[in-house]
Amino acid sequence: MPPAGLTLAVPFHSGLAYLREALASARAQTRPDWRLVVFDDRGEPPEAVAALVAGFREPRFSLRSNDTTLGMVGNWNRALDEAETDLVTLLHADDRLLPGYVETMLALAHARPGSAAMACHAAIIDAAGRASWSVADAYKRWLVPSGDPWVLRGEPGLRALLRGDFVMCPTVCWRRSLLGSRRFESGWRQVQDLELLARLLLDGDEIAGTRRAAYAYRRHSESATARQSESLLRFEEELALYDRLAERAASRGWPGAARVARRKAIVRLHLGFRTLGDLLGGRGAGARRKLALAWRGRGQGAGAGGGGETR
Repeated sequence: MPPAGLTLAVPFHSGLAYLREALASARAQTRPDWRLVVFDDRGEPPEAVAALVAGFREPRFSLRSNDTTLGMVGNWNRALDEAETDLVTLLHADDRLLPGYVETMLALAHARPGSAAMACHAAIIDAAGRASWSVADAYKRWLVPSGDPWVLRGEPGLRALLRGDFVMCPTVCWRRSLLGSRRFESGWRQVQDLELLARLLLDGDEIAGTRRAAYAYRRHSESATARQSESLLRFEEELALYDRLAERAASRGWPGAARVARRKAIVRLHLGFRTLGDLLGGRGAGARRKLALAWRGRGQGAGAGGGGETR
């Protein structure tokens, strides 16, 4: 039986200043029953990472350095494998926890003992840590199912998730006893979180969430998400994953979820919104690329993901 409490696993590649903020936010938690492990993927000098972690003089902090760079998916999976508690959150190193995160997730885990994954709302911050807002974030929050806690299971759950991908991945607390040997799929660089959540639902598991905001997600130009959105890799992977999930849902006998996946409405809507921004900004070439990808997304075979970019 693993110890009680929650492991805050921090997969880290680069950005020492952000990592310092993430660690400080863990130490500010209102509940003490947590431990934190930094999984260093060798993007910064190892001695600098070790000095930063040790400088907190926090006995609940520890550091594990990879022998070689594993990449995002590999490092995330190592964190899941080596967490010391049943409950584990992959705290992204450029984000922050709000003070009640551990309290919120432990309460949700107790209320929904059959949930393999649990999530919360997130406040959005910018590079400087200031509150931020976007149309996409507001729209996804509107798509969250009613109730608190809200619950996803079966075909209705998958259908709801694919309509909006409203589960903010870094907020998720994973229950390893129900997750079993399932891990993030190698080969993806952007959608590995959505793929695993969808796989849980296809396998008959439950995902639960709360409308309470207990996490601060940082949007900034140096993140992998920002770079992969700009290069369109993000959208290519989303389109490819939706095609795969349409096939899996259909073979599972879930026609409604398969239909939502084939439409890819949320992906194409996001591409359309970015296309409008390009047009208003006089970036005609960028607009044409996005329109072409959105049109291609109407059919099958948007291309497979690959690689191991770190966030």
